[in-house]
Amino acid sequence: MKKLILTITIILSQLGFTQTFEITGRVTDPEFTPIPGVNVYLVNTTFGDATNEKGFFEIKNVPAGNYELEISAIGYAKKRQEVTLDKNIKIDFILIPEAIKTDEIIVTAGKYEQKKSELPVSTEIIYGTKLIERNFRNLESAMRFVPGVNMTEDQISIRGSSGYSRGAGARALVTIDGLPFYTGDTGEIVWEMIPTTEIQRVEIIKGAASSLYGSSAIGGVVSAITKEISTFPRTMINAYYGFYDKPYYQEWNWSDEFRPFNGITVSHSNSINNFGFNLSLTRLEDLSYRRDDFSKKYIGFLKMQYSFSPKSSLMFLANSFNKRAGNFLYWKDSRNALINSDFVSANRIETNRYLLGLVYKNLLSDETILFIKGSYYRNNFSDNSVPSNISNSHLYRFETQVTSGLNKNIILTSGAEVIPSKVNSSLFGNPDAISAGLYSVADINFDFPLIVSLGLRYDYGKLDSLESSGSLSPKIGFNYKLYENLIFRSSLGTGFRNPTLAEAFTSTSTSGITVKPNPDIKPERNLTIEIGVNYSYQIIFEIDFAVFQNEYYKMIEASVDPSDGLIFFNNLLRARIQGFEIGSTINIIPGILKSNLAYTFLNSKDVEEGKPLKYRPKHSFTGSVEFTNWHFGLGIYFRYQSRVEEIDNELIDLGIIRDGQLRVPVYQTDVNLSYDLISLGLPATIYLNVKNIFNYNYVELVGNLKPIRNFSFGFNLIL
Repeated sequence: MKKLILTITIILSQLGFTQTFEITGRVTDPEFTPIPGVNVYLVNTTFGDATNEKGFFEIKNVPAGNYELEISAIGYAKKRQEVTLDKNIKIDFILIPEAIKTDEIIVTAGKYEQKKSELPVSTEIIYGTKLIERNFRNLESAMRFVPGVNMTEDQISIRGSSGYSRGAGARALVTIDGLPFYTGDTGEIVWEMIPTTEIQRVEIIKGAASSLYGSSAIGGVVSAITKEISTFPRTMINAYYGFYDKPYYQEWNWSDEFRPFNGITVSHSNSINNFGFNLSLTRLEDLSYRRDDFSKKYIGFLKMQYSFSPKSSLMFLANSFNKRAGNFLYWKDSRNALINSDFVSANRIETNRYLLGLVYKNLLSDETILFIKGSYYRNNFSDNSVPSNISNSHLYRFETQVTSGLNKNIILTSGAEVIPSKVNSSLFGNPDAISAGLYSVADINFDFPLIVSLGLRYDYGKLDSLESSGSLSPKIGFNYKLYENLIFRSSLGTGFRNPTLAEAFTSTSTSGITVKPNPDIKPERNLTIEIGVNYSYQIIFEIDFAVFQNEYYKMIEASVDPSDGLIFFNNLLRARIQGFEIGSTINIIPGILKSNLAYTFLNSKDVEEGKPLKYRPKHSFTGSVEFTNWHFGLGIYFRYQSRVEEIDNELIDLGIIRDGQLRVPVYQTDVNLSYDLISLGLPATIYLNVKNIFNYNYVELVGNLKPIRNFSFGFNLIL
């Protein structure tokens, strides 16, 4: 009967007997980016519209009455809202991305776009909206909540690939828009340089990726992909203010002063004809919860793109990072856990880093794309020790890549790269290095649901006066889709890593630690195996399970030379790392309430000594519950890591780090509250974050207490 009355009302309105009204508005994503092609219609009527390229819709000539408005688009959670029409209505909506994880697009695994469901390796994605909402101004902090990833201070370990070497060397490659992101001297990853407000998403590939990416990717790849350039003027202002709570124990309260932190980012994006750009400037300040740990940072980011034609374009990227900070190395003792050790000789540092890159893209044919990439990374570091430690490094990189569809079933990606570097340092001397690589990977799609990936890469490397070395890195992977929602995968690959200039040539004595060079150091290699399965049920539920084993040969670790008591880097270990991961996503109420759970078991050991590897927790768990509705968001995030079994006992035995043996399991709980103001006509979101809400005390590295409870309030405004 209700439908009949509504139909009669509509007919009368069309005959001109009833007053009509209109519904207008705009549909955007959580970052207020317009979503075109969204279906907006009144349920059980013929009234509706689709949003235009700027996200606007307009539904005209609607009779007065009560209706239900539905908003839907592929890849987003559907929304419904009741409306009463007795006047013209303007109403805006934010749609939340909601797709099965296996349908997500990954670029990093094969250096071209692939569905996650078609890959032979385990992957994870962090979206930029979460980095902003949770106030992650350092990507390092976000990585702690990624399943299978462990962070020891700023050193990343993917499935146990790394312990801690105090900034010398990394076993995961980080890139930004495809440009490698590590220093020319130590090979370290400077996470805080990455402009998190400019990130669209971060892709994490687990396991050796040397067959495509070379030396630094022995443990995996982390790829930061920046936002697309806007087709219309778009300005973002993001700011926050926060403070640290009092320490858990009164004797740790070294300062009665308020310890705040704050930051602001202003960015603008626009396109004019064939030219477009993203530009952002960020200022961050942190007075810290620890003495001698304050920091002031400035981050600049510029991305420009010019399209010569619909088939060819040139992108220029510039990223700058300037930092003045304290230098907290390790605590004085456990009763003075927030005060620097008396051994620390330098309590101030200054660093200036610059990354410049060019990427030329040309669609040679419908099946073939050419990329030519070049980058330059300059790093300058100094401290206030006497004499001062200074390091200047220059890293150059040139790469040519061709991706071609040989036929409907085979995609071939091949390329070559050359990476020279030069260092001038009081720590490492004045060495230089060069490496080069040739690679080719074929992804073969069979007529039945099987994808086979075959790859091979050859790398050559030479560190100054050391002997040159070469390495072949083959890989093979399988992806079999038994059903649309049940997928099996497996991969076997080898990786290698050349020692960095710092690992080979460091010669310094600072803060109670003396390090000597090792001219006999050799590259390390590994073999990694993974078998996994993924099952999903519509958009309601997904579970992923993987078992893995990594064999490391001539693994480089820092150790104490028993003959003279000095620390040096050496090929110490024949290591084995085994484990499994299981993770699930449950959309309890699709588009409104979601839960993520993941557990990682890791068994790592020195095969020769029979003892666990340093800084690898055996058990890790991450969990989250997220609620989004009525313009309001609530997120609760938890992570657990078991107490690490092995640490740097040498530094404790030498009396350098007092009470350094003290460590506990990690229990961290964060809470995020957000509210979008679009219902008030403001394209803005406000958010409140409480991190380490229970003020739990723990260390990741000996003598380094992690952040105590802190609060921050911020907003994100789009103009």
